[in-house]
Amino acid sequence: MDSTSNWILVGNTLDLINELESQNFLKEITLDEKRIVISYHEGQFGAVNGKCNHMGGPLAKGQFKNGCIECPWHYWQFHHKTGAAHTPSVEPLASDGGTLPTFPLKIENNNLFINIKTESERVRPHYNTGIMNLSREPKRESGKIRVLGISTTAMDANHPRYSTSEDLLKTALQKGQTELDIDIQMLSLANLSFRHCEGFYSKSEKACTWPCSITKMDPKDEMAKIYEALVHWADVVFVATPIRWGAASSLYYKMAERLNSIQNQITLKDRVLIRDKVASFIITGGQDNIQSVAGQMLTFFGELGFISPPFPFVGHSRGWSAEDMENNMEYVQRSEYLHQHTFELLQRSIDLSKKILNL
Repeated sequence: MDSTSNWILVGNTLDLINELESQNFLKEITLDEKRIVISYHEGQFGAVNGKCNHMGGPLAKGQFKNGCIECPWHYWQFHHKTGAAHTPSVEPLASDGGTLPTFPLKIENNNLFINIKTESERVRPHYNTGIMNLSREPKRESGKIRVLGISTTAMDANHPRYSTSEDLLKTALQKGQTELDIDIQMLSLANLSFRHCEGFYSKSEKACTWPCSITKMDPKDEMAKIYEALVHWADVVFVATPIRWGAASSLYYKMAERLNSIQNQITLKDRVLIRDKVASFIITGGQDNIQSVAGQMLTFFGELGFISPPFPFVGHSRGWSAEDMENNMEYVQRSEYLHQHTFELLQRSIDLSKKILNL
């Protein structure tokens, strides 16, 4: 039985209700070095541990919604009194969320007391998908060189069109599979459904997690396919992009932002997920700026840990004044020069990979 000395005064109930109503119904207190969130809803006070089950986000800085506390980092929700995870109906979590530790409360003479000696057990999240398998340590399995092609051309799958960068990528991969004894995998970002990066690292560097928190929360997020192929499968990554207003495609940047979760592991844990992997690039467009696009891509993939071969990209553009796009497309389709040099870039990338891997 709890001793009377275990009960600590939190405050007058009326004063607490007025204070809570003025600040989103959440109040953080620290007792015995424990961060505790006090809340009030529909005539009941609640007291839960102030650290989110997921990544320890500060719950007191979150939102209070329908009797639940929503973490400001990744939007996980927990009942303010029971600590049980609540699954929002709009975007279901890929986990049951577990249960937050709670603390007993009692009211005597209009005063609220808390007992911090009988904190309930924290039940960690239980993932109901294979997402967490991504967190395994990267380990290359024996076998052929594995080449991942990534096309970043944006288009409607129901109304496909010809893409110069994707054409060069596909034909190089197909020829490589036939002539170079490699395994290939092709991912077109336009065919994948994945959410934009929501900048969790802007709230805290610890809020940017591996695997990405969006992938953990949203079981429909197909960025997992890119993570699996990039981190765990590929030896060589061959990225193709069109030029859009002097830059890589919007889908390329959408992917790149979500890859921050890989790079951030270096910052947080000195954990390098990308080792001994090669990256090379195909850049085509009706207008110029090839070297600028290549510079960004080389820098970005280098920051992830990739190595690039000599002459690391194939580029094609007919210049700023060329607006006859139909002629540009026909030129690329017919150009043995462009297709041959793209294949040679693939060969250089594979040769470098074999040297790195001692194959």
